[in-house]
Amino acid sequence: MRVNNKDLIQSYIITSAKYDYSVYEKRILYRLIELFQHLTKGEKLNEKINVAKDLFDVSIVTMPISMFLNGEEDKNHSRVKSALSSLAKKFFEYEDDRTWELISVISEPKIDKYEENTTFRINSKIVGAFLDFSKGFSKYELVTAMKFESVYSMRFYELLSGQKKPISYSIDKLKIMFKIEDKYQDRPSDFIKYVVTPAKKELDKSAPYSFEYIPIKQGRKIVSIKFYPVYQPSNRDGSIEAKKLQKSTSLRFDLDKIIIDYLKQNYVFSEEEIQNNRELFISAVNSKDFDLLYFLSEQRVNASTKKNPKGWIINSIKKQLAQLE
Repeated sequence: MRVNNKDLIQSYIITSAKYDYSVYEKRILYRLIELFQHLTKGEKLNEKINVAKDLFDVSIVTMPISMFLNGEEDKNHSRVKSALSSLAKKFFEYEDDRTWELISVISEPKIDKYEENTTFRINSKIVGAFLDFSKGFSKYELVTAMKFESVYSMRFYELLSGQKKPISYSIDKLKIMFKIEDKYQDRPSDFIKYVVTPAKKELDKSAPYSFEYIPIKQGRKIVSIKFYPVYQPSNRDGSIEAKKLQKSTSLRFDLDKIIIDYLKQNYVFSEEEIQNNRELFISAVNSKDFDLLYFLSEQRVNASTKKNPKGWIINSIKKQLAQLE
């Protein structure tokens, strides 16, 4: 499934948590963060995604396997299966000055081989961690994060994306966060060689944020690293900035007043709901083979019989445009 790029907002609880996940496990995590942020904003989910809750407030999530792959060329379903199996056995470990906690990520993963989707359960505590911004947050591009081949590139990207000031971490702290305490013992130069340098190389190549760094010594021993965030505008997805600019402009900049009024009066869309679907309406207006106003008027009675008229008309417009492609 194609990844629609956006800035993902990640709780610092997740960014700084102690865990050792594979690249595919991280991709599952990114998609879950994206999913629950959609839900909190009240945005409509892709029709192939479903979230239900049981009596114990546990979310039962169904998603296409393709959402966890790196583009259409990636057919490695077995890696997704392994990642789901591994995640079901793992925990987030979080600790601050007051609390220490282990939070399970997912449970009971199942793959439907015919439908090519997966279903699993996710505890409300991990959902809460996804959405808890009380400790701060980081913001990064979803597509960029999904494409990294190294889990260390992913972690450094999350830590440094959007940062403007230098950040220092002890090597021991980074090893604890990455759950590799037993590696590179008394060999900090190897930690830099095999963890930091390859991550920097991958970020330099494709991420809007990379870093420079200076090893900090105590005596002759390297004990920490000072990271200097580097913004690389040439690697920034311009469409995200365009969307931000678009949201700051009036709806009438892109849509005729007649269409805006028709959506409000006949489908009871709010200004915010039209804004959330602005790109779709613009695409419909700009399609030479599709008359949006006529379609809205034609489907008004039909939509009124549906449980969710607004969601139904949005999906109907999407289907019509897809057929015209």
